[in-house]
Amino acid sequence: MTYDRLVCANCAAPVSQGRCPVCRANRERLQQEGPFAGLNPMVLIALMVALLAALALVAHQAA
Repeated sequence: MTYDRLVCANCAAPVSQGRCPVCRANRERLQQEGPFAGLNPMVLIALMVALLAALALVAHQAA
């Protein structure tokens, strides 16, 4: 999930604006997460399936 859609429970403002210390801390934490943090779980599953299919194709061609 991206932080631009999150609303802070402390100040009721969007977290992306960073109005309060809680917003700023959560914004920093979300920005430090890895490159796949903002992806939908279904997209991650689709990427894994595609990777497995590519590996199976390579293994089949090598045999």
